[in-house]
Amino acid sequence: MRPSHLLLAVLVAAVWGVNFTVVEIGLDHFPPLLFSALRFLAAALPAVLLVGRPKVAWKWIVGVGLVLGVAKFGLVFVGMDAGMPAGLSSLVLQIQAVFTAVIAAAVLGERPSRVQALGMLVAVAGIGVAAVDEGASGPLGAFVMVVGAAAAWGVSNVLTRKAAPPDALNFMVWVSTVPVLPLLALSLLTEGPADDLAALRGLDWQGAGTILFVAWVSTVFGFGAWGWLLRRHPASTVAPFSLLVPVFGMSSAALFLGESVTVPRWCAAALLVGGVALTTLTPARRAAGEAGTAGAVGTAANRTPDGPDTRGSSGAPDASDTPTPPARRPEPTLTPRR
Repeated sequence: MRPSHLLLAVLVAAVWGVNFTVVEIGLDHFPPLLFSALRFLAAALPAVLLVGRPKVAWKWIVGVGLVLGVAKFGLVFVGMDAGMPAGLSSLVLQIQAVFTAVIAAAVLGERPSRVQALGMLVAVAGIGVAAVDEGASGPLGAFVMVVGAAAAWGVSNVLTRKAAPPDALNFMVWVSTVPVLPLLALSLLTEGPADDLAALRGLDWQGAGTILFVAWVSTVFGFGAWGWLLRRHPASTVAPFSLLVPVFGMSSAALFLGESVTVPRWCAAALLVGGVALTTLTPARRAAGEAGTAGAVGTAANRTPDGPDTRGSSGAPDASDTPTPPARRPEPTLTPRR
C-alpha cells in the first residue's frame, strides 16, 4: 500500500472514531431520534441525485435501511443521550463483529474456525469487563442499548452480504433515504413535536456543523474513501485499519469531552479489540455441501457515526456497513461457501 493510501485509511478510521465525539456534541442540540433522522436526510440529499440509480434490489435497501438506520443508529443515539460515554460507545460497538459471525453461521452456514471462536470468547470477555465498569460508574441501561445496536449492526451486515452491492457509496446513499421518515415518526411520538420544533428553531452553527460532519464527512467521505481503497487493495490489507476506530474514539472523547479512561476500560479495550481482530481477520469455514462465491461483509456502516465491521473484509461506520464486491473462489470439483 502506498504511503498516501495508508494515510487515507488511517484518516478514515480517525474520522469514524472522532464521529462519536461529534455525535455527543450534537446531542446537546437535538433529541437523539431527530438528530439521527437529520443525519440521514443530509447524507441522502443531494448525494442521491449524484450517485445514479440503485444497483441492488429495493428489498435489500429497505431492509438494511430499517435495521441499520432505524434500529442500530436509533439505539446508539438514544443510548448515548441516556448517558453512554462516546468513547466507550465506539469500543462496545465493535462487538458487532461477533454478532455478525454468529448470525452468518446460522443464516449463511459459515462455521467459525477455532481461532474465530476463541476471538469471540475474548471479545465477549471484554464486553463483560466494560459492563462491570460501566455498571459501577454509569447507566447500565444505556450500555445495553449500545450492545443492542451492535446486534442490529450484525443483522445489517448479513443483509448487506446477501445484497452484495457492487458500489458501496451508491448503496449507502440509497440506504440513507430509508430511515428518515421512520425516525422522524418515532421522534414525534417519543420525543414530542415541541422538543423537535424547539431544536430546529434553536439551530446554530455548532448544531448544523455536527449534522454536516456525521452526514458528509463520516458517511459520504468515509464510505467513499473506504470503497476507493477496497477497489485498489485486498480487503485483508484494508480491514485492519478499522480496528483503529475505537482508539481514535476513546482518545478524542478524552481530549475534547474530558471522558476518563479507567484501568478496567483499557483492559476491556484490549480484550475487545484483540478478540475482534481474531474474529474478523481469520477466514470462516464453509458448511459442507455448499458451493459458490462469497462477498465480504462490511460495515459501514457503518460505519457509522461509528466504525466499520471488519469480518474478513472491509469494515465501515457509521458507519457500518457496506460490503466489498464478491471475491473469486476456485470452482468446486464435485462438492464443496466459506
